[in-house]
Amino acid sequence: MIDLDEYNNQPAKVGSASPDRRMGSSKMVLRLVASFVVGVVLGGVVVSQWRDARQQREQTSSVSIVAFPASVGGGGSAGKGVLELDAQLVVINAGSAPITVRAVTAQRGGLLVRNTGQSVPIPVGGTAWIDVKARIECSVEIEAEPLPMQFSVETGDKQIREVTSPVPVVGTVWYGATDRRCEQLG
Repeated sequence: MIDLDEYNNQPAKVGSASPDRRMGSSKMVLRLVASFVVGVVLGGVVVSQWRDARQQREQTSSVSIVAFPASVGGGGSAGKGVLELDAQLVVINAGSAPITVRAVTAQRGGLLVRNTGQSVPIPVGGTAWIDVKARIECSVEIEAEPLPMQFSVETGDKQIREVTSPVPVVGTVWYGATDRRCEQLG
């Protein structure tokens, strides 16, 4: 740059920047830094919202239930040495989202359990009584191990999940009713 007010006839130094040019470059650096900071902040907000949405989807789709025999109603012979009972199963929603139980089934060693077809909604921490039919072969002893019961459950995101929960039978009202009624059939 040539200063016309001075007459020192010195050539301008090569590579030196004027104060205006240095000021412009400082502003450019500040703008770049500010843009980077804004990008990082916005990226952090978007990632945080995405993570929260993913966690919420996972909670909505997770299922945790506890079930146990609750009562025995009517029933009778379903053939020679076979007892069919109307019973109820208590199901507790131990998960973090409401569910709807669509179906219940279990089968093992002379014991078949299935629900009667109604869907039952259960809120978080709630309890439902589900009507089931229990078909028992009186000649087969019920195993002491809990019965693995399969539940078809609809989650809040309208997905159907299959869940297996161990349900104790020995020592419950189902077990006592079975012994008495099988003796009456015999």
